[in-house]
Amino acid sequence: MNLRFTKMHGLGNDFMVIDGVRQSVALSASTIRQWADRHFGIGFDQLLLIEPAESTEADFRYRIFNADGGEVAQCGNGARCFARFVQDQGLSTRNPLRVRTAQDVLELFIQDDGQISVSQGVPRWSPTEIPLQVAEQALRYTLDVAGREVTFGAVSLGNPHAVVLVDALEQAEVASVGALLATHPQFPQGVNVGFMQVIQSDVIRLRVFERGVGETLACGSGACAAVAVGQRWGLLKSQVQVRLPGGELSIEWQAANQKAPLILTGPAIRVFEGVIETC
Repeated sequence: MNLRFTKMHGLGNDFMVIDGVRQSVALSASTIRQWADRHFGIGFDQLLLIEPAESTEADFRYRIFNADGGEVAQCGNGARCFARFVQDQGLSTRNPLRVRTAQDVLELFIQDDGQISVSQGVPRWSPTEIPLQVAEQALRYTLDVAGREVTFGAVSLGNPHAVVLVDALEQAEVASVGALLATHPQFPQGVNVGFMQVIQSDVIRLRVFERGVGETLACGSGACAAVAVGQRWGLLKSQVQVRLPGGELSIEWQAANQKAPLILTGPAIRVFEGVIETC
């Protein structure tokens, strides 16, 4: 059986996108790991699957699988690629689109200049919602990571995020500390770890170690998490430019309104289309 797919990226955070509306799709963790391999497969950070909506609250179902085969609930860069794919493939002309993730319904807006804005939902700070196993909610948490104390902010945007403030991003121990914190036992579902350097109150630099993937060139939900944490710490304004290794995103959030969603804006690029043979 042949399966059609599209390779896309958002600031270098790359995806295999599959239309599960017009073709039958059967996925397993081992198959996803094989396709994600950059030497023996297609190569990607996440696989995005578009499925029919299960109710009238959304236009489509949006499913995300990390390169290790595990399913996750959120990916901001992927959501922008989702919107571009749906429009390019003629699956819908609605703007905005409403898509159902594992935890939320997101709105995706295609702007006149081709940029795509995503309503990332409202930040969740409760440790039980992140989830993070600590005694009580706090602005900052500290955990022992391989014999050293690491301080961070934590938030859920449909997936868990820890944000570590650093003085110089080039010297941040993303690979080592990021990997250890991402799998720390007090994060029972793992966590995406962002290393944030504040340039000024409306500009930050960010590197992200994603659970099940490793460091990526960009992470949309990680950018939103960094801005949300930075605002709670009193470091950032309501609109922030986030500079990632793969490019720049714009994040807007009104922290004073606890019910306001974060809005992420950035590009989505189609790289190529292909067909892969499945068993």
